[in-house]
Amino acid sequence: MLSRLVIAACTGAGISGALLGASPLAQADQDPAANPPNCSAADLEGVRAGVSASTSAYLFGHPDVNYFFTSLEGLAREQVAAKTKAYLNSHPDVKADLTNIRQPLVDIKDRCGAPPNP
Repeated sequence: MLSRLVIAACTGAGISGALLGASPLAQADQDPAANPPNCSAADLEGVRAGVSASTSAYLFGHPDVNYFFTSLEGLAREQVAAKTKAYLNSHPDVKADLTNIRQPLVDIKDRCGAPPNP
């Protein structure tokens, strides 16, 4: 639950890409051979797992950031988005770090033709 909160908070704060958004496979051709290479469900899940592990390692290595995201538990989505945006704007290094960690997920969604997230 907390990792989804972190991802949702980062997404709501303007970090590109959304882990909880539509799957790149949502617009995939019915014939798997017609889809771009390395865009299978297994590929996507492998990238998600790597991003999740990297996010966890980052949070364990940055207790202050971990505390901030942990403190958002139980807040309304709008509050999470507002607090996260303010936090990341005042901590551009953290925003850059989290953006870089999530980049492989953005890349696979771009490569595999995922629709833009709202």
